[in-house]
Amino acid sequence: MSLTPNLPDVQESYHYAEAGTPRWVALLFVILFLAAGALGYVSYSTNARLEQALSKSADQNRLVAAQLEQANSRLADLKGHLEVTEQKLGMTRAEVAQANSRAETIRKEQKAADERLTSQLGQVKQQSQEQIGAVATEVGTTKKDLADTRSDLEATKGKLEHAMGDMGVMSGLIAHNRDDLEDLRRRGDRNYFEFTLGRGRTAQKVGPIQLKLEHADQKKQRYTVTVFADDKAIEKRDKTAGEPVQFFVQGSGRMAPFEIVVFTVGKDNIKGYLSTPKEGAAAPAAAAKPTS
Repeated sequence: MSLTPNLPDVQESYHYAEAGTPRWVALLFVILFLAAGALGYVSYSTNARLEQALSKSADQNRLVAAQLEQANSRLADLKGHLEVTEQKLGMTRAEVAQANSRAETIRKEQKAADERLTSQLGQVKQQSQEQIGAVATEVGTTKKDLADTRSDLEATKGKLEHAMGDMGVMSGLIAHNRDDLEDLRRRGDRNYFEFTLGRGRTAQKVGPIQLKLEHADQKKQRYTVTVFADDKAIEKRDKTAGEPVQFFVQGSGRMAPFEIVVFTVGKDNIKGYLSTPKEGAAAPAAAAKPTS
């Protein structure tokens, strides 16, 4: 058996196979190739669009993430502000509570002060009413005293009298005793200086002048004195009790003499008063230096 194939048989088989393949198969292959290319293009385009969409989505995700982070930051700031506001609100509430407590304390203190003031005003009012009543009583008493004094003055006016002085000048009203002298003082027409003058080597100051008793006759109620005024010594000799003994001094005026009236003459003393004009008392004359 020969191992070498029969060449005519192989050729025949080739021609048979070539002759048996139709054209539609080749066309099919072309269509499949074109479809595969189109499918690849479509797949590529789809992948490109998908990658672009994915990239855009990633960008949007990054933007959203950034916005979310910014929102979180703002939220954190807002939360911090809220916490600070709550703290301040808590402090404000505490301050308001403290202010209310202080206001309540002040209100109570003011109420207590008002009550004390009302009590004090009541006491002052009561005291004022009592004082007014006392003053009214005193005024009524004073009015009564004035009326009594006026009545007394009118009653004593008849007892007092004028007399011609030793210098020929009509005297004022003459007092004959201390009660009469008090009446004259209440009238206030002149200044009056009461004295008790005893005998001695020195003169005695009486009002704005000085007097020295030289002689006293108790039985006859007569006396002699020396008056020291205006640097002069004036002797009034042998005068009678109750007699106005007159003399003028500088500043008294010729129509307003000084007067000495003696109530009583004792053994070695005399008692009476010196009467001076009101205008003379404001500028009293300098008393004369007595001679020993």
